[in-house]
Amino acid sequence: MAYSWTDGIFLKIVNVLVYFLFLGSNIYTVAGPSDIYLTGKETYITPAPWAFLIWTVIHLLLLGTIIYQFTENGHRSIIEGISWRLPLLAVLNLVYVNLWSTHHYIIAFIFALLVSSAVTHIYYIVKKYHEPSSVADEIFVHLPFSLYHGWTTVLVVLSTFTAFGVDLHHHHAGVWTKVFVFLAFLFLESTAATYAFSSPEGDLPAGVAIAWYLWATFAHQTHDAFVHWTALAFAILATLFVGKAVIALGLKIARGGNAVSLDEERAPLVGGN
Repeated sequence: MAYSWTDGIFLKIVNVLVYFLFLGSNIYTVAGPSDIYLTGKETYITPAPWAFLIWTVIHLLLLGTIIYQFTENGHRSIIEGISWRLPLLAVLNLVYVNLWSTHHYIIAFIFALLVSSAVTHIYYIVKKYHEPSSVADEIFVHLPFSLYHGWTTVLVVLSTFTAFGVDLHHHHAGVWTKVFVFLAFLFLESTAATYAFSSPEGDLPAGVAIAWYLWATFAHQTHDAFVHWTALAFAILATLFVGKAVIALGLKIARGGNAVSLDEERAPLVGGN
């Protein structure tokens, strides 16, 4: 049966509605990020306000996703593949942002985990079962959820410190605070490395999200020298992993769009997804 843009129309309409009603409500947090993310508790891993402008990129890409679902390829990956997980993500995202903005940090932490779980499930489906067959697939399906996945990893770490860490305006960074800050940066840098080596060409957008956060944290965290310079060290390392993904992607493009070939014995170990 030939494809029609009205196939799955109910879910398509729901996606449009939740985007503008729920995800679109997050626009005010990126128009003035300091009003939401820096009015209240500030921890030793809080980044500069401009870090949260990454929401702008994510939501613009998702707007493209909402439009792309009306095409045949978009229908296959978004409606048949992602299905109702996208509206669920929109609802969880809305609840998380509102809890954060009203300073209910412990509950926001729980919803950060739920948002991360929802994005991870979508990310897995897209990577595992919907290999990009066109530039549009890359831009409107793979790119937004790769970026979203990397960013929600950051949000979980941020939410953990905001819910359970000390406020830098009221407490000096003690030994344990510095230990946990170091471990948080190490975890994020290791995650960026995992993204870089997750496939032959790596996952560039997800790595960029983490590197972007670490640079913003280095710029903002001038209250404590250890935190400041540790953020710089891990930002440089994460950027190097991003550079690895950029080089691999360039090689892929130079070879006519084919993934960088690996030894057959190694391929299953590195490119399982």
